[in-house]
Amino acid sequence: MAQQTANPREREAQLLLRAAAKFAAVQTAETFDRTAAREAALFNRKLWTVFLSSVLRKENPLDADTKTNIKKIAMFVLDRCAAIELRPAPEQLTALIRINRNLAEGLRGG
Repeated sequence: MAQQTANPREREAQLLLRAAAKFAAVQTAETFDRTAAREAALFNRKLWTVFLSSVLRKENPLDADTKTNIKKIAMFVLDRCAAIELRPAPEQLTALIRINRNLAEGLRGG
């Protein structure tokens, strides 16, 4: 029920944290699971594709500088996710975990 009534920013924050948690679980597992890393990267890539498409819409109310920054971050994230999907390695996950957690914190006003 909470997910249905959450405001859009909170829902986005929850999704980012879910993606970060998937990466963190893979990264901290005793044995690195390449399949789980790929699945986490795919989930994250889909999420960031939605963010990017939202920023690219004309009707998006964000200022130009914010849009540019989000586009740059999104391109990095999408490139990193593609790299993980091709050749997963634990060290590739750290930046994505940090980006997702930091953005989620910002969306929550933290």
